[in-house]
Amino acid sequence: MNNIQWIRLKRELTHNAVQKGTGIHQEIVAQYEGGHRIPTTEDLIRLARFYDTSMDYLMGLTDQEKPYPRKR
Repeated sequence: MNNIQWIRLKRELTHNAVQKGTGIHQEIVAQYEGGHRIPTTEDLIRLARFYDTSMDYLMGLTDQEKPYPRKR
């Protein structure tokens, strides 16, 4: 299970809820979660903002779910 799927399940969200919150079609989110498709940079930004985490966390480059400080 990758972090994109893990964070969604941890927060008890459906693919439909992620679609409504990000604008990314639920089938595409499912493909990201299943490892059948690599997320675009734009989609990673949308997902990171939606989940309030970092793109590094979503891609499995860190175990720290806490987001980086944002620029002002």
